[in-house]
Amino acid sequence: MGEKTTSTVIERGMRIEELLSLPVRVDLNTANRALCLGRTKGFQLARAGQYPVPVKKIGQAYRVNRADLLRELGCDPGDSGRAETVSSSSR
Repeated sequence: MGEKTTSTVIERGMRIEELLSLPVRVDLNTANRALCLGRTKGFQLARAGQYPVPVKKIGQAYRVNRADLLRELGCDPGDSGRAETVSSSSR
């Protein structure tokens, strides 16, 4: 009864393959996950203008550019081939 199953564990962060496969612009929840931010903290930072990357508000929704996320995480968006090679060779 006290055992945790893997289906109840929420994964935080994203693997490089997931980051590179994101669309050009993502919603704030996706950006929060990539940056290991909780939903509440991410929205607080966005509203206060203190989010780690530039955020664009479109209507009621916040959007973040994939390239900005990759830069913040230390991945060069123009160097995706190298990142995939490094990631797959480290396994």
